[in-house]
Amino acid sequence: MIGGVIAGFCEHFQWNVTIGRIIYVLLTFTSWFAGIPVYLILWLLMENPDYVN
Repeated sequence: MIGGVIAGFCEHFQWNVTIGRIIYVLLTFTSWFAGIPVYLILWLLMENPDYVN
């Protein structure tokens, strides 16, 4: 959404992006999943698609 983390993750595993985002949002609202910190960490760790072979 902001950094394209979920879209990139879904694209890498060939999943439907819309369903991946819906699942992520649902998991974020549960008490046992820290969605925002996980998103920020993945955003920092993900590769820029322009530089990937």
